[in-house]
Amino acid sequence: MSRTFTTGASTTSVTVYVNGWYGQGTYQADDFVLDGAAGGGTPPDTTAPTVPANLAVGSPTGSSLSLTWGASTDNSGSIGRYEVSRDNGTPVSAGTSTTYTASGLSAATSYGFRVRACDGAGNCSAYTSSVSGRTNTDTGPPPSGGTIRYAPYIDITMTTPSLTGAAAATGVKNYTLAFALGDSSGCNPAWGGTIPINDSRIINDVKALQAQGGQVIVATGGAMGPYLEHVCGTSASLLAAYKKVLDTVGTNHLDVDVEASIDANKVNAALKQLQTERGTTISYTLRIQGQDYGVDPFSLSILQDAAAKGLNVIVNPMLMNFGYSGNWGDAMIAAAQATLGQMKTVWPSKSDAQLRKLLGLTPMIGKNDTGMTTTQADVRKLLAWANTNHVAFVGFWSSARDNGGCTGGQVSPTCSGISQSSWEFTNIFKGFTG
Repeated sequence: MSRTFTTGASTTSVTVYVNGWYGQGTYQADDFVLDGAAGGGTPPDTTAPTVPANLAVGSPTGSSLSLTWGASTDNSGSIGRYEVSRDNGTPVSAGTSTTYTASGLSAATSYGFRVRACDGAGNCSAYTSSVSGRTNTDTGPPPSGGTIRYAPYIDITMTTPSLTGAAAATGVKNYTLAFALGDSSGCNPAWGGTIPINDSRIINDVKALQAQGGQVIVATGGAMGPYLEHVCGTSASLLAAYKKVLDTVGTNHLDVDVEASIDANKVNAALKQLQTERGTTISYTLRIQGQDYGVDPFSLSILQDAAAKGLNVIVNPMLMNFGYSGNWGDAMIAAAQATLGQMKTVWPSKSDAQLRKLLGLTPMIGKNDTGMTTTQADVRKLLAWANTNHVAFVGFWSSARDNGGCTGGQVSPTCSGISQSSWEFTNIFKGFTG
């Protein structure tokens, strides 16, 4: 007798059961023959990715080293993860990023690193050859560069203007770098979420600015994501991400730009620990609800939580894109004054002068996203108020827009949309005396 059956395409094995009729002897295994073409199932993936190329170790601090390597390839079309082994120890996952920062290291100590690639099926390449790096002798926090009172925002993902180019043109040597976000692997900082945090173009530009006596503030968050504050699931992992950015750049100034909901408890816990360990200068850049209201209710709740944790922050209202009436310059000042009133409810024991020393001001020059226009006259009015009230900080969005390359009223990342000379707003704000 014979029996025919067909398996599914993904089936790789079957079990056949045979029962004899009454009065028949027991069937033995060699009484049966399986005949037919092999099925069309997908064979298992047993091919490992290629070995990562050009492993390099650099950017030493007193407690960390940064690794970079060339991407591997795999027959599946994608890499599942890279694994880093330090001194031939148990490997740790670096996700799919081709960069990794080894932290928690001892000062003035040499370490060896190897990297391998693994695919989704669990096949791993051979390790790279071991490459060594040595940490610095300094175990303290990165250099702060002193107090920063004026630092225009610069979209560091754009190749122009460079930091040193802007400094040479204007004499301004402090800038706010926008934005450090989470990359595709999650809680790993990258510029704009796509450019490695230790990208040579950016880091070399920062180091050259610092060599001239300049310094930078690192900004996280912003209008786009993914926020580190979202993708880092715990305060400890967020703290590690903040440290990685600050160590790589060599600064102790951090700005958290909140334009979406965040877990205030988690973020403030990480920031408080950072400030406790390093004395980091921290600012919150926050949305304005209206000229007579101040920052929006959620932003106010962030400040209340920060105060409850004993976190010291500069409150930097975004003087842009909010509802107003009358003169826009007057409206920006009214929004700043309303924010000061809110700050009094958060820190009631502080004097008015102390609160003003915790206030920052950041307008958007030229044409704003929601229709208003910040003119040179508006900025001069705001600057006069800032000097009279001795606020903590001024900045603006953004250096790349500080030119008259488009005068038709459009909103652009590379020009202000109004008639102006090159670097005109940068030079006006140089009059800030604090």
